[in-house]
Amino acid sequence: MTELDEKNQKSGIQVISRAAAIMRALKDTQMGLSLGQIASRVDLPRSTVQRITSALIEENLVISAPQGRGLVLGPELAALAGAAQYNIVEHCRLLLTELTHKTGETTDLAVMRGIGMVFLDQVPGTHRLTTISQVGEVFPLTTTANGKACLAALEEGEALKLARNEWDRNAAKADETAFLQELHGVRQTGLAYDMDEHSSGVSAVGFAFSDWSGDLHAISVPVPSSRFAEHRDVIEQALLETSANIQATFD
Repeated sequence: MTELDEKNQKSGIQVISRAAAIMRALKDTQMGLSLGQIASRVDLPRSTVQRITSALIEENLVISAPQGRGLVLGPELAALAGAAQYNIVEHCRLLLTELTHKTGETTDLAVMRGIGMVFLDQVPGTHRLTTISQVGEVFPLTTTANGKACLAALEEGEALKLARNEWDRNAAKADETAFLQELHGVRQTGLAYDMDEHSSGVSAVGFAFSDWSGDLHAISVPVPSSRFAEHRDVIEQALLETSANIQATFD
């Protein structure tokens, strides 16, 4: 290999590395970034970011955000994410089944996608009265156990942006201070709760984790509120055991 070939190879690798850093920055925000904001986050000149994002836009890996709010990840990533989604579902299926066996309750796997939680898989509980959600259904972030768990895994400022966005869309009144305190509690205990907030008569507990690509997922156990208090300790212990198992896999 000539010196010129080696130089071109290193340059190509550097471009790939920089493009990956830009897409990770966009993934982490969920809200879209301007070229200047991207440049600041990845520590690159704005002209370099513009050149790389232009190439990513041509491939539909990056697109303009709605209402001109900078750039966001593009639809072409969905095809790539599909393979990863299949893997994560297959990987977590046994854990969900074990969790249902320990608790007798339904267990869910969801992924954080932009402004909501998308259900990927579910193992129904063994009780006559169970809670069922459809795979592909999108649930909110601020009133669900899996959504709160994922918000708690983000930086506080980013979590608050997403929460405010949801509250504004739903014209909901919220106590920001109390909500941030709740997220702090989630970070401390590792578990998030939905106490009849999303659906009347249904409570839930869940935890969040990041997969191989850094996407935030959550495993949760929804329970009819009528029996939640009685089984709460068992559910919490089973979830913490599952969390430890899955964190060991992805760390």
